[in-house]
Amino acid sequence: MIPSSKIADTRAKITETRPIGADVTVLTLECPEIAASAKPGNFVNIKVTDASQPLLRRPFCIHNVGAGTIDVMVKNVGKGTSLLCDAACGTSVMVLGPLGNSFGTESGDFDTALLVSGGIGTAPMLFLEKSLAAQGIPFMNLVGGRSRNDLLTRGLSNCSTSTDDGSEGFHGNVVELLNNRLEALPSGSRPKVFACGPNPMLKALARFCANRSIPCELSLESVMGCGVGICYGCMVELNNADGEKETVLLCKEGPVVDGSRFTA
Repeated sequence: MIPSSKIADTRAKITETRPIGADVTVLTLECPEIAASAKPGNFVNIKVTDASQPLLRRPFCIHNVGAGTIDVMVKNVGKGTSLLCDAACGTSVMVLGPLGNSFGTESGDFDTALLVSGGIGTAPMLFLEKSLAAQGIPFMNLVGGRSRNDLLTRGLSNCSTSTDDGSEGFHGNVVELLNNRLEALPSGSRPKVFACGPNPMLKALARFCANRSIPCELSLESVMGCGVGICYGCMVELNNADGEKETVLLCKEGPVVDGSRFTA
């Protein structure tokens, strides 16, 4: 977890907006305090307007970090995200972060990173792949979607794609694509899966990895009104060490969790 002393609640100016799909926009925010402390997997909570409505902040994975800036990937799914997607450069918003935990890239128990994502789940992968590259760890992005219009691969390196309808890449889902790519790894490889995407995909992926004893970390999504454990809006059910179900606050114990905690 990020120490509270390194969490900033700051007014950040939007310096660039880049539509990357019909309903997805990448925003660049000028917030050097957050950029300095951020790690792959962390998120920020953004107050999308100074008005009283929408009241709650919206959580976003940190997509990338630049010189004093962070990028977030925003999918237009409602009033709050619509305001962000339509915001003009120069607009300022309140940003709280970095929040949550991060992906475990320094454990030394793997030699190949497989970054598995579906739809908007590619959001944390650019920052993650840059961190892996800086550590000299080989990686591969496996990106899935219902059709080619759902694939968000802009900026990512070493990508393989899958679509349910076969309109691009491997014909099948991204877990089937992972199985295909695992079979092509050299004998003796020690892969680790890092994933983000819809919950049904992540549950299937967690079961797949558990059955093959492949270490797996998942970045989960939930409603996070405060991001610091006060509002109790982000309660999720996970497995504990004894395999029993327990309810936790994702903003405090996540958003990154061990895949074994998310199996059915």
